[in-house]
Amino acid sequence: MSLLQKLFGRRKRTLTSIENPDMKRFLIACLGNMGPEYVDTRHNAGFLVADRLAADAGVTFQSKRYGDMALVKVKNCELLLLKPSTFMNLSGVAVRYWMNHEKLPLENLLVVVDDMAIPFGSVRLRKHGSDAGHNGLKNIASELGTQNYSRLRIGIGNDFPRGGQINYVLGKFTPEQMTEMPELLKKTTEAIKAFCLSGADFAMTHYNR
Repeated sequence: MSLLQKLFGRRKRTLTSIENPDMKRFLIACLGNMGPEYVDTRHNAGFLVADRLAADAGVTFQSKRYGDMALVKVKNCELLLLKPSTFMNLSGVAVRYWMNHEKLPLENLLVVVDDMAIPFGSVRLRKHGSDAGHNGLKNIASELGTQNYSRLRIGIGNDFPRGGQINYVLGKFTPEQMTEMPELLKKTTEAIKAFCLSGADFAMTHYNR
């Protein structure tokens, strides 16, 4: 059972699109790696956020092309949650496909990703920027042909010895960090909703720490 199932249980509702021209639609691409060996690892912080959003809304993910998807409604917004099945290094393939499939403008994309340069417990939203060596962001920029897309970075810290980066990001959060995880996920999901409802500048001002 995953960390999110333990923390928040499982409530089920099927994926159903709401045909309403007044609804604003966003693709929330939460990066990670599929497979049981990657569950609850630091590199899957994006998946944890997606699972929390879905759990709070009482919806479940369905297997779609290039990933698992769920639809969450927040006031006048529809959030298309995507957990790519392409593995981290090819995340852009899934993002580009669903952006084109849903005919979404670039400003309606938010990528949620782990970041070692940020302390655990902090989140940072930016409207654009470099990939900072993150292979998922690098592939998204390559597939979209631009780095001008919004990203929400979740701090995982960098407490590892020299040469231990891979083992660190693919390792699980410490017991102490897991006790803080519900509050971190709550803050992150609130930032995502603020981004969709009020815009990137509002979300950056209120949630970047």
